[in-house]
Amino acid sequence: MAKRAGGREARKAQRAAPLAAEMKPVRPGERGGRYHPFSDHDLAAIVDNIFRILGEVGFKDATPHCIEKCQAVGAVLGEDGRLRMPRAVVENALTVAKRNLTLHAQDPAYDLDLSGSRVHFATAGAAVMIADSANNRYRESTTRDLYDLARIADNCEHIHMFQRMCVLRDLDNTYEMDLNTTYCCVAGTRKHVGASWSNCDHLAKALEMLHIVAGGEDQWRARPFVSQSNCFVVPPMKFAEEALECLRVAVEGGMPVLLLSAGQAGATTPATLAGAVSQAWAECLGGLVYVNAIKPGAPAIIGAWPFVSDLRTGSMSGGSPEQGLISSGCAQLGLHFDLPFGTACGMTDANMPDFQAGAERAHTLMPPALAGANLIYESAGMYSSLLGVCPESLILDNDVLGATLRAVRGIEVNENTLGFADLAEVCLGEKGHYLGSDHTLAVMQSEYLYPEVGNRFSPTVWEQSDKPLALDNAIRTRDDILANYVPSHISPEVDAEIRAKFPIRLITEDLLQSA
Repeated sequence: MAKRAGGREARKAQRAAPLAAEMKPVRPGERGGRYHPFSDHDLAAIVDNIFRILGEVGFKDATPHCIEKCQAVGAVLGEDGRLRMPRAVVENALTVAKRNLTLHAQDPAYDLDLSGSRVHFATAGAAVMIADSANNRYRESTTRDLYDLARIADNCEHIHMFQRMCVLRDLDNTYEMDLNTTYCCVAGTRKHVGASWSNCDHLAKALEMLHIVAGGEDQWRARPFVSQSNCFVVPPMKFAEEALECLRVAVEGGMPVLLLSAGQAGATTPATLAGAVSQAWAECLGGLVYVNAIKPGAPAIIGAWPFVSDLRTGSMSGGSPEQGLISSGCAQLGLHFDLPFGTACGMTDANMPDFQAGAERAHTLMPPALAGANLIYESAGMYSSLLGVCPESLILDNDVLGATLRAVRGIEVNENTLGFADLAEVCLGEKGHYLGSDHTLAVMQSEYLYPEVGNRFSPTVWEQSDKPLALDNAIRTRDDILANYVPSHISPEVDAEIRAKFPIRLITEDLLQSA
């Protein structure tokens, strides 16, 4: 009996140890694409509608540079001032557009392969408040909050990319706000970073800072680890002048761009889901024409992010079931055009982590993931339809993202997984169950995913364990990360050089001392 107990303890220790990458039940880039919200006939109708919008309606308020570049590849500026893009122009851009895009990270272990139907999860948002679930209140977000969010995300296995989540309400100067947003993100995580800039001159200065982090401009251009989230269009079908200039600077500076269309169904896009999908894709393809007119093959992600309105009030409803449906439709078009594609799902209309929040997070994430969206932004931490962000929710949502990826991975069928040999051994040997079989022990970690902060206790064990709640576990994990994890991927020498040249406002001495 002692020998048997020792073996059981050894197996428990082995299961508690970190899994090797090849043994993990889910990994970044699991292949989706099994779910098709559109039939082939409906998809063809959507595609024709997209080209019709671009050719017959076109865009208002193009900048002189955009007009010049797009006219050079065949776009037509009408007497009404609208820039129209005939189908042949768009199809040419589709021919030269960058595919099989890799988003680089400061640590190559976190590089993201956006080819085909590979699925990844990212944060995003411009929340102006922090949802403090421990005290059940909201407060304004700060520079330190963004850095802390990046540090937490750096420790969440199923958050594959960190895009800016909150606005630095403690900074009034827009230049300092843009620069410090970039700094907090790249200093807080080794993963690929997404950010945005309000002014093209601010972006140019941020690129100078990123060159320092990378070790030089050549090193940056070889592995750009920050992408620009660019709302270059104001739906419906109107260009945004300053954003177009930021787009130009990013493309010329070797920065990948997310071409972001964020209309709201029933307000700034048609209320019908098919119409909203059509407009979002038309706007994004218009941006793709411009990007490839500047530099053919420049790295770009189609960011069709149509949001949903509660038509009773007109307010955004990020947690609605239609949000997952509309995003999965956009993802199916991403596979049709074979373009790097990202959408936004996982938001909730709830104000704090509760049943509503978890349910809305899960039921909006699953459809676009199964449909094969390469990047699902806003996938963790966002509350009150993007007005708030909850740091501890990143840890809660990490479990949800892992479970979603497990569904994306699906069920593998081969000689080993069919399990006939194990079945025969159990049945013919009259063992009566599979609990102790070698086959069960061999697959219990590679085939099954287990929650990190949730529990599966029986009521008795739950009571004996002081009735733990997932939110309480997440808060403890948050506090442990923020007390003990200080990223070191940017050396003190590089950090000092950045601070000597740019107005960095984040204070980290207290972190370094505590570590």
